[in-house]
Amino acid sequence: MLHCTQRPSLLSLLASMIGNKYPLLSPSKTIYRNSKYLSNAMRLRIFVSLGLFGIILQPSLAHKVVFDGYKVYRIDVDTDEASVKSRLQGLPIIELSHGHGHASTLDIAVPPDYLEAFDARNFTATLLSEDMGADIATEGPLGPYPELDHLGIPELSWFDSYHAYEDHVRYWADLQSAFANNSELIEAGVSFEGRPIQGIHLWGSGGSNSKPAVFFNGNVHAREWITSMVVEYLLYQIVTGYENDTTVREALDQYDFYVLPIVNPDGFVYSQTDYRLWRKNRQVRDNTTAIGTDINRNWSVGFGGDGSSSNPGSETFSGYAAGDTPECAALMEFAQALAADKGIKLYIDWHSYAQVILLSYGYTCDDFPLNIDRQIDLAAETAARIAQPYNTTFDYGPGCIVLYQSSGNGRDYMTDAAGTEFGWGIELRSTSYGFVLPAEQILPSSQEIWEGMKYLWANM
Repeated sequence: MLHCTQRPSLLSLLASMIGNKYPLLSPSKTIYRNSKYLSNAMRLRIFVSLGLFGIILQPSLAHKVVFDGYKVYRIDVDTDEASVKSRLQGLPIIELSHGHGHASTLDIAVPPDYLEAFDARNFTATLLSEDMGADIATEGPLGPYPELDHLGIPELSWFDSYHAYEDHVRYWADLQSAFANNSELIEAGVSFEGRPIQGIHLWGSGGSNSKPAVFFNGNVHAREWITSMVVEYLLYQIVTGYENDTTVREALDQYDFYVLPIVNPDGFVYSQTDYRLWRKNRQVRDNTTAIGTDINRNWSVGFGGDGSSSNPGSETFSGYAAGDTPECAALMEFAQALAADKGIKLYIDWHSYAQVILLSYGYTCDDFPLNIDRQIDLAAETAARIAQPYNTTFDYGPGCIVLYQSSGNGRDYMTDAAGTEFGWGIELRSTSYGFVLPAEQILPSSQEIWEGMKYLWANM
């Protein structure tokens, strides 16, 4: 793995521009923030981007960024997103999501020091949150590791809170140990910073590697903490239900399940330690001080098309070539191995937030898989089952149509390059703007998805 170095000259210039008060941090050449001199909105890493936003601000490694006083808005983009982003130039906003539902919208967070400047631009916008920092506080602190029950399985209280990465790794190990005759720990590859991309392989009465694959991955986007929790709930239900739940037994006897709950471990850790809303991986590259690539724009099918960006500072930066992130390269290789063995029946890439079941394609709005009618029928009933516990409504359909165009995503790769019969993405339940989901909603979100998955596995 090649860890690229960076050019210090530009950063040295930036350091001198702000008074040489902030030393450079090797190897990422970060300019430290200092609360005595910088406002909250400026306690961020400075780097130059040639994209729409010009100079973009990103968080420092030196201190945890807080979001007190940030307001969240949903801007009506209509048909001219480029114009809206041009008008946002110069504002250190955080892009949260776009294309929410059928509408053409852009969700952003605005620092308190820039609220007047934002208001002066006279966007057609809806206020979603008065204080993003207060919203983040509702997630609660990272929880303790639960006690194990008499079978060695972590108690259900695991789903009462979010957890540190190391505890997630321990959780997978404990689940696997409690189901040792029908599972194994697996590693698909290694992240940019050297963390294993790991999870669990589970099987039924036919034995290991005897059936077509069901392949799940979570936390491709670091800030989407709810995704790994929901995936772990599915694992919990499989492990605890195989002996007595007919639906679980039939599913596991018919398919081998390969589950990777956190495939962006570097970004996930960074979102817990430094910057709650971090999305991308933590890869550094030559000739830019921007850090991170969107793993879900780095797959080879549709790579570089609309809905991705060639700008390293963008949240949807695709990388310079398909598979040039170690995480995506590992996932593609892992998928090809499954495809070449018994094939892949179902792939789900778990995300938040939009409450929608995404089918292929995302990279084009004009073409569809040959079995699209069958997929829509399955997705419709899956959504209906998800709605039963809490009346949570999920939309469904080809991603480019029901959400937004996204080139280089995982489900399209699985459909076209790995021959997967059902290559899906599922965006989980939302609050007003979604990434920040209170801990009290972890279990309900998991339970409603479980209802949908039981139907899907039995009928696909």
